[in-house]
Amino acid sequence: MNRATQSLPDGTVLDHYTIDRTLSRGGFSIVYLAHDNRTGHKVVIKEYIPSKLARREEYLRVVPESDQMTDRYLRGRRLFFQEASALAKLEHDNIVHVTSFFRANETVYMVMVYEEGKNLQAYIEGRSGNLSEQFIRTVFPPLLEGLKLLHSHHLLHLDIKPGNIHLRPGGSPLLLDFGAVHFYQQSRQHQLGRIISHGYSPIEQYQSAGYVGPWTDIYAIGATMRSCIEGRPPIDAKIRHEQETMRPAVALYRKRYSLDLLEAIDWAMEIDPLLRPQNVDAFLDALQRESMPPITAGNPVSDVLSTPVSEMLGKIAGSMPWSKS
Repeated sequence: MNRATQSLPDGTVLDHYTIDRTLSRGGFSIVYLAHDNRTGHKVVIKEYIPSKLARREEYLRVVPESDQMTDRYLRGRRLFFQEASALAKLEHDNIVHVTSFFRANETVYMVMVYEEGKNLQAYIEGRSGNLSEQFIRTVFPPLLEGLKLLHSHHLLHLDIKPGNIHLRPGGSPLLLDFGAVHFYQQSRQHQLGRIISHGYSPIEQYQSAGYVGPWTDIYAIGATMRSCIEGRPPIDAKIRHEQETMRPAVALYRKRYSLDLLEAIDWAMEIDPLLRPQNVDAFLDALQRESMPPITAGNPVSDVLSTPVSEMLGKIAGSMPWSKS
């Protein structure tokens, strides 16, 4: 079967769900929009099918690409199932809710709640960055609280970026796409592989022996916050590691944003993992100070600041952002 057509056909029935269409394909999984045949409710289903390790045969079965790949595929499938089980136990308003998981077609499926809204990446692109400090301070603390819960269960997200943050109508943020999630007590050799999002992944995700932890997700949060200001991904961590060329946010944006906010972003984006906040609480303490940026005539942020965040986000139309898995 051609890799471009490895998605399950529309209309396929899995357990008590029917596939409506494919939403996205990534290195480790394919994501579908589906509906629950019992209730009619929309759901999102993620299928474990690592593109370098497995392929789909006739009759929908997923099999290892070769005998040499079998052990890695089976280990990855087992970890995917374990992590789906762990995520299903988490309940937080700012983390996408996993409602069930099951085995079928020699692989594993994770079922998640579908929610209307628009992802942060689309919102950043629509405004070319320049999002207000009020917006940043409204969206990110709830996300960090959700991330704190994830970390408290010894799980890491490892793919935080604007495309994986969902803005629901009314403004409540939701952290999506747990395709890279893993237990951070594991040895690196037991990870499924590395997912790199250029500009958002810190240096330790590039390194085979890199030690990942809560500080890894915090770097990605800081990079996402900086992209809200700049309208583009920050300079790639691998480039910064070789030669630092990125100017600190405090040097570039202090006329438009508070010093406390910019210092928190720069702290989160330290190249050396040991120099970053080591946990979410430390970063929240730095972020949740109340000083606000000056609003000056002609400041492109001032128009955004003058509009209530709930009003801005309430206008968001319902496009589903279940992006790269």
